[in-house]
Amino acid sequence: MNAELPPVAPELVAAAVEQLTSRLRKKLDATIETYATLPVTVDGAVRRVRCGEDAEVTLTPGPSGVVTDAGQAECSCLLAPRCLHRTAVLGAAPVADADTVVETPVPSSRNASDDAPEPATPEQDMDAGQPNAGPTPAQVAAAAGLWRAAAALLAAGIPGAGAVPQAELLRAAHTARLAGLHRPEAAALRVVRAVRAARARHDGHRLADLVAALRELLLTSGLLAASDPDPALVGTARRGYRPGGGLRVHGVCREPVISATGYGGVVTHVLSDDGRWFSVADVKPGGPARARGAATATVALGSGSVDHAQLSRGGLLISGATLSPDGRLGAGKGVRATPVPGLSWTSGPLAALFSRPLAEAAVARLAVGAASDPERSGQGAEELIGCDVIVVGANEDHLFVRELAPDGTDGEGLLLRLVPANGHPGLAHAANFRRLAARPGLRLRVVGRLDPDRAATLRPLAVGPLPDGTATLRLPAEWAGHADLGYDRLEGAHFPPAEELPAVTGVTAPPDPVTAAPLWRLRRLVEVAVSGGRRAAAEPARDGDRAAGAAALRRSGFRTAADLAEALAAEADRRSRDVFGRTQQADPDGYARAWLVAAVCLSGTERALVEATWRPQAVLA
Repeated sequence: MNAELPPVAPELVAAAVEQLTSRLRKKLDATIETYATLPVTVDGAVRRVRCGEDAEVTLTPGPSGVVTDAGQAECSCLLAPRCLHRTAVLGAAPVADADTVVETPVPSSRNASDDAPEPATPEQDMDAGQPNAGPTPAQVAAAAGLWRAAAALLAAGIPGAGAVPQAELLRAAHTARLAGLHRPEAAALRVVRAVRAARARHDGHRLADLVAALRELLLTSGLLAASDPDPALVGTARRGYRPGGGLRVHGVCREPVISATGYGGVVTHVLSDDGRWFSVADVKPGGPARARGAATATVALGSGSVDHAQLSRGGLLISGATLSPDGRLGAGKGVRATPVPGLSWTSGPLAALFSRPLAEAAVARLAVGAASDPERSGQGAEELIGCDVIVVGANEDHLFVRELAPDGTDGEGLLLRLVPANGHPGLAHAANFRRLAARPGLRLRVVGRLDPDRAATLRPLAVGPLPDGTATLRLPAEWAGHADLGYDRLEGAHFPPAEELPAVTGVTAPPDPVTAAPLWRLRRLVEVAVSGGRRAAAEPARDGDRAAGAAALRRSGFRTAADLAEALAAEADRRSRDVFGRTQQADPDGYARAWLVAAVCLSGTERALVEATWRPQAVLA
């Protein structure tokens, strides 16, 4: 992917690939890889890529910054628009979210949001009010199409998931969007982005992310194809806003955003007087450069006289507020906002963040949504939590800290990991972590987000000094009591002298019960099936390792995992023959079902292990 290119609508990429001849399709993957490294000429909103002596591709995105129409992508060669140049440039561009024409991504997590609020349409309201109607025939057909495309991609694995299988999945995703299947469509786009990142060997790629996206896609599309009536499987196209009346909010911290779709910006997290979390986002096309520049961008909310740096350390009195279900503050015409003095982390609702035991807050966050939607049980982890800790050690980019007692003393509090929220070299996270790691015994206040996939792990967004001032940070007055780790750079003057730091017992890197458990055998098989395809998953059945791995799982008490690992390896190795004895192409449907059952079991078991590490009696061992 070339981040300098504008995002392109999924259906436009799919249509371009379909127009190519079979001969050109065979060259497409290699051409995309080449074009992803070509320089991009910027002329205002227009982007041009020189593809040889006689061809130049021009992309002219619309007002949303997204290329959504075939006429916005042109090539100067004689074969255009059915040419390899145009299709390869579109394939090298980021895949846009389905509704980025009206929306732009927010960080946390993983999805997009618009800058200005728009109420849900009557059709969306009607869809939300029919929980037991079940999917329509068109939705069932669209879900079945998604399942087939995803199953074929799973069987091929990363090496075989080139531009053509990706285009088939993008086409199925567009059909799903037209049918109103927004949740599986979003999962399909995440799969395509993760596959591209894996094939390009991007530094930020995690195989676990691809596995999670593919599990979500197969689970939702499979259930919908079977006419499951659960409305959560369908999802919603747009986050409708509702009136919020008057609000007084207090800035907590800023978070830089760099998305996989070429967007960048900032989100400022704020807290209301009654302890509710809200956010104000400024995320647009631009990538890392815009994420850095947006640190002091003007907040598009009412007055327009406050920037994000000021809001993160100040407050707003809002009248006529509009709120999205996920807590975004809208910037509609009727919204009025007046700047007010902010609160420190030691007073009002901000101080309450640090009064709740960390284990209690973490378990409550992880439990949100688990009963109704197991695949999204980590959603509650998006809400920030606070804690007081002391630095006790470091390992690579991780910090090990221990929760302090309510009186601020170092006792037998929960031991946890702090991991940078974003490792991009253009942000300050990594540099700040190095300085914190060099000072064991430093006492901190931390505001961060739970990592629902790792044992007792927080991703901090901001840090501040403890109220008693002992062995803690000494921040400038203009920072108003906290440092935003993605933007503010901690220097030597911000730390106490070394002789003031208390001695701490050395801590070696404790084992992670999620990665150290024998369950890794099933995890390895599930991940190998995605990274290498069906042939790689069949290897345990051919070399005799299947029985040994299953036996080890059973001895450890993971009997179901053992059965599922055996079933997946056997299904991967299943072959049929025609009447002449020739091997036939294996049906991907049964293999996809076997993989999905194993992946869902693995996800649920690992989630239970992660939750256990947050309980007071748990240890990272």
